[in-house]
Amino acid sequence: MDPRIERTRQAVRRATLEVLGSRGYAAFTVGAVSETARVAKSTIYRHWPTRLALVADALETLNEQPRPVVTAGTARQGVEVLMGHLAAAFEDSTLSACIPALVEAAEHHAEVADFLHAYSARRRQTLVDVLAAGVASGELASHLDPEVAALALSGAVVYCRTMTDAPFPPDRVRTLVAQVLGPAPEALEAPPAPGAGRAVAP
Repeated sequence: MDPRIERTRQAVRRATLEVLGSRGYAAFTVGAVSETARVAKSTIYRHWPTRLALVADALETLNEQPRPVVTAGTARQGVEVLMGHLAAAFEDSTLSACIPALVEAAEHHAEVADFLHAYSARRRQTLVDVLAAGVASGELASHLDPEVAALALSGAVVYCRTMTDAPFPPDRVRTLVAQVLGPAPEALEAPPAPGAGRAVAP
């Protein structure tokens, strides 16, 4: 592909998220994207026939999800990679502002709801698959329900972004994973810290 065409597409994608996040879906128009990206509307329509197609492509392209390859003993690492990516994405001001906009739009537009639910389900399935591989290999507890665990993990990040005044800190992902999956084996086997178990003088 001509590098100039790809640069134009990337500019349009970035402008798409900027306009969606700052104005909401109701005020999101191809004209606004055109002005922000400084690209002709005819060029945008040539590649993206609808505004929802534009949003879908921008989200998929500018927020590419990691695809951890799970081998023996690496499921927990894979979960941490996926959750770290999600937390970082929801912390980013441009990208994270788009999710509340789409959630609100989904209440009023069936096509947006269908897109948002399918988009979320595909990404959550990656996490479910990594968790299921960990259960199958014996790395994770046999009673763990991958679907429920995936909801608990991703739900904490989404909740913080949409229902509190601060996003979930990416540096607390490992703590979140340990809370849902239980502590890592090395944490269980670690020797007590110096002074642990000593009586404290009154």
